[in-house]
Amino acid sequence: MDFLLTEEQVMLRDTVSKFAKERIAPVASDNEKNHRYPADIIKEAGEMGLMGIAYPSEYGGAGMDYVSYFLAVEEISRWCASTGVIVSAHSSLVCDPIYRFGTEEQKQKFLPDLLSGRKIGSFSLTEAGAGSDSGATKTTAVLKGDKWVLNGSKLFATNGKEAEVFVLIASTNPGQKTRGVSAFIVESNTPGYKIGKLEKKLGIKSSSTAEIILEDCEVPKDNLLGDLNKGFKVAMVTLDGGRLGIASQALGIARASFEDSLKYAKERHQFDEPIANFQAIQWMLADMWVEYEAAWLLTWRASMMKDKGMNYNREAAMAKLKASEVAMKAATTAIQIHGGYGYTEDFNVERYFRDAKITELYEGTSEIQRMVIARSLLS
Repeated sequence: MDFLLTEEQVMLRDTVSKFAKERIAPVASDNEKNHRYPADIIKEAGEMGLMGIAYPSEYGGAGMDYVSYFLAVEEISRWCASTGVIVSAHSSLVCDPIYRFGTEEQKQKFLPDLLSGRKIGSFSLTEAGAGSDSGATKTTAVLKGDKWVLNGSKLFATNGKEAEVFVLIASTNPGQKTRGVSAFIVESNTPGYKIGKLEKKLGIKSSSTAEIILEDCEVPKDNLLGDLNKGFKVAMVTLDGGRLGIASQALGIARASFEDSLKYAKERHQFDEPIANFQAIQWMLADMWVEYEAAWLLTWRASMMKDKGMNYNREAAMAKLKASEVAMKAATTAIQIHGGYGYTEDFNVERYFRDAKITELYEGTSEIQRMVIARSLLS
């Protein structure tokens, strides 16, 4: 697909690919088995500018574009989906809303540390009773003097354990559902803030997924992000970009599944010949690659539209839907090609399979993506 990319984008992709192969790949399996956050790798990624690729240099970003960002997340996720989502959640779900909706003071205060990777960010929307239905948010924020006092709990916060800066959605006008929620920037050292349960998950085990508990958590009045009671817009716009990050992660998983399967099919012999000679295997590989390229093109188009300032809501949903389902199918096929070995920890395809499933769930389930697409088509 190089003909669709600029020289700068190709150079960035190749640089990240080299970094991922040399630094991420050798430790990915061990980190995953031990639920170990790759702190040293994230630090290096920050020093390389990978935590703020698509943001202006005036705030500490790399000054590149969103296509470059999607390419980088794919290359990282090819070797470790956990590391891919750490970068994606940080950049898409925290840096982006602060950059898009923040005041100049907020940008100057928070973005330099975030874009350099000196601080990690997390986005907190989901609650026990508010998943796909974000209007059911029960966490409240009440203005008292010059402080917002937050009370409630959030679930499934990616990077929740390590993050120092959160973009968090809370109800500021209870009873008004989506018309009564607002977005806030919350720092983890704020009194009344604490980490609750850390989820034990099927996959992406090197990335933390945490419960956030807020008990009379006093946030400065100036930490309101965007307009009062307009937090639903902040969340939805943020999730559009987040879906491109997850699409990119899914592409990395799908490509890993294909490349490992292609290599294995050439090396594995049955009936005195490589299984790559069997038509059944050839067709599996062909379908995997066709589906991967289709998803890649959808993600590229949506990223291009974001870079051009176009409305890419439907295209982001299409990219995320396609890429996540391609990742799941590719990982399943990879295990089939590997046979019994694919079901063991001796080969990485079992990890790809476990990592792939979450891409169909977070940043909106596949059903939510179809709803977004259908609404756009019918409007």
